Amino acid sequence: MKRFINPGDLLEKNRIAADQFDSDRRSFLKHGLFMTAALGFWTPELAQASTGPAAGGRTLCLTNVHTGERFKGEYWQNGRYIPDAFGSIKTVMRDHRTNERFPIDPRLMDILYVLQHRLENFSTFEVFSGYRSETTNARLRRISHGVAAHSLHMTGQACDLNLPGTRLSNVRQAAIKLRSGGVGYYPSSDFVHVDTGRVRYW
Repeated sequence: MKRFINPGDLLEKNRIAADQFDSDRRSFLKHGLFMTAALGFWTPELAQASTGPAAGGRTLCLTNVHTGERFKGEYWQNGRYIPDAFGSIKTVMRDHRTNERFPIDPRLMDILYVLQHRLENFSTFEVFSGYRSETTNARLRRISHGVAAHSLHMTGQACDLNLPGTRLSNVRQAAIKLRSGGVGYYPSSDFVHVDTGRVRYW
């Protein structure tokens, strides 16, 4: 049986590494270097909960509902985020309307990872929207009042998703309990919004 992960062990301390990511984004992109996550919160228990007692990695499976593209595998291994994995994640979560790609905040992947373990559902996340270009965001704002002018989708910090096999309301409640960022509930569109911004709910 999968074991629960204490989000305080992963998400709270991971903000330190994520702040480094945000403040050094240009260097991160230029050199293709991913920040280390070896900050003392990765324990044997967490490793066992993810991919087995000897693996020491974090895995996810994501599918873009618009393109059918998929990422499945480890995105973190042996104290580091995996550049090739994030290259694939960036493709899967690109703006399918403009075909633009943008770096995805590693904290977002960690939120999904912890959320999946808390729900004990290891199905594929269905991604409705990941990165959103300024052009797309402006276009959506013209046809919907629910699109923020400065959406975190435009900085690779947000994802609209569902998790087949788990009621959408339960995904929402689990995300709220993590207190790791923003959570929006859109049952009519069949997705929950999660982001790495300040803690807030709507």
